[in-house]
Amino acid sequence: MEEEDQALFIQEPQHRPSVSTMEAQGIPVIDLSPVTSSNPSISSIDALVKEIGSACKEWGFFQVTNHGVPLSLRRNLLEASKNFFSQSLQEKKKVSRDESSPSGYYDTELTRNVRDWKEVFDFLAKEPTFFPVTADELDDRVTQLSNKSPQHPSHFRDIIQEYIEEMEKLAFKLMELIAMSLGLQPKRLEEFFMRGQTSLIRLNYYPPCPFPHIALGVGPHKDESALTILAQDEVEGLEVKHKTHQEWVRVKPTPNDYIINVGDIIQVWSNDAYESVEHRAIVNSEKERFSIPYFFFPAHDTEVKPLEELTNEKSPSKYRPYKSGKFLLSRMNSNFKKQTDENIQIHYYKLA
Repeated sequence: MEEEDQALFIQEPQHRPSVSTMEAQGIPVIDLSPVTSSNPSISSIDALVKEIGSACKEWGFFQVTNHGVPLSLRRNLLEASKNFFSQSLQEKKKVSRDESSPSGYYDTELTRNVRDWKEVFDFLAKEPTFFPVTADELDDRVTQLSNKSPQHPSHFRDIIQEYIEEMEKLAFKLMELIAMSLGLQPKRLEEFFMRGQTSLIRLNYYPPCPFPHIALGVGPHKDESALTILAQDEVEGLEVKHKTHQEWVRVKPTPNDYIINVGDIIQVWSNDAYESVEHRAIVNSEKERFSIPYFFFPAHDTEVKPLEELTNEKSPSKYRPYKSGKFLLSRMNSNFKKQTDENIQIHYYKLA
């Protein structure tokens, strides 16, 4: 990163990293072998579904082992990510992201109007990706987005695409388990992703920060996706806000496992049975950190609203519908420039 004005990165006092953060012993660790092995028993799948439901309800975050994603793909992508970010700024800016396309390199992202201490490279999971032209709900125009590909490192695009295929397989497995935990048919949520997706993968680079006590790698936020699958290196950084006591809990990186979190879309589909939880990334003054989140989104024109099976007279719908792509575009726009108001949140769609 270039030498920047420190003032751009200063978090409000209530958002600054805490000296005494809890270690997250409590984040559930869930073994997915019942759905990744060849002959699972019905009882083992039932137990797994209960575990997933409990984790979604109590934490909104969980860690998965025996997930079926080849370790070599993750290692290759982490290595490619390190090679990309080690280049000169001039080289990286040849594939800069801009307001017309969310794909590419970017180093001035804002979260809640404060600059994040990070660099990113975003890559769309589907090419082309169909996306709204504006966030205006009355504007029906759609555009086709495609990816930017740097010349270095070699085979960058191939490495990312191979990894995305595995992320999508894992995402569909998790969506089946989440659907079952809500009492739905296993494939109930799959239909929203089969017509198209706006899913994307992000490579995050957090350089050492000279003032880690007042800055954040990513400010507090909730993911607007249906689901996020996070790979991280061995350097700590992710913190999750505990739903009950509202304190920040540090998530210890475990090699080879993935961190899963429920996004806004599942919160709405479930009519608040499951909640999208606030999280952030801290930085440190000595070590660089790399992470790779995969954001699983349905087609841009998906109308997001509580599912009929989960609403009734006693439990009426808590949200008015919104279009997934319009919501995502609105949030993306707030990453580029300071807003006079808070960036859009799903509680804007909450019914009184």
